Amino acid sequence: MRTERVTIEGAAFLTTLHLAGPVGLLALHGSVEGGTAELAREVAARTGATLLTFTQPEGPPRHIPSTRMSPCAPLTAFLTHTTLTVSLHGHNRRSAPRTIYVGGSHRPAARILATALADSPFTPVTALSDIPHPLRGLHPDNPVNRTRDGGVQLELPVRARTTHPARTDPEVPPREVVEGIVEGVRSLMPLKRSG
Repeated sequence: MRTERVTIEGAAFLTTLHLAGPVGLLALHGSVEGGTAELAREVAARTGATLLTFTQPEGPPRHIPSTRMSPCAPLTAFLTHTTLTVSLHGHNRRSAPRTIYVGGSHRPAARILATALADSPFTPVTALSDIPHPLRGLHPDNPVNRTRDGGVQLELPVRARTTHPARTDPEVPPREVVEGIVEGVRSLMPLKRSG
């Protein structure tokens, strides 16, 4: 596991990269979208997936859109090594506190992850027409789509990312969400893009 400091648009980030399997877990906004870095770490450790997290260790966290996350060395290494990405994000849609939006360019993989999350207390939504446009994760410059086979962008509500959103302790992702994503990532290991 390698940690490195990088600067993107004037914001200092601490990246953690562990190159392992062909599926990669990515958390671009670990400090802003609480629980995503912790969730990515746990899923990667249990599945043998590659891992890359971005956190902001000091100062007020800044949310830089995924499409503007510049190709720093850790991100370039991640995108070169992995073939399919599962990118974890957070949404705060008050109208959808129990909805996990499953976007990204690899639609068969999105359906596999949604199926694996179906037993959680959250509702996975895969129909792109039902996902708010900013949460679809389809832009070609979004890192989730820049690996060989593209990827899946999971937009998770607060309670799908942490069991104690009001505290400042390290985030603890809900067990049912961890189990669902672990199952989905294991199913994705041999998958190639097919439509």
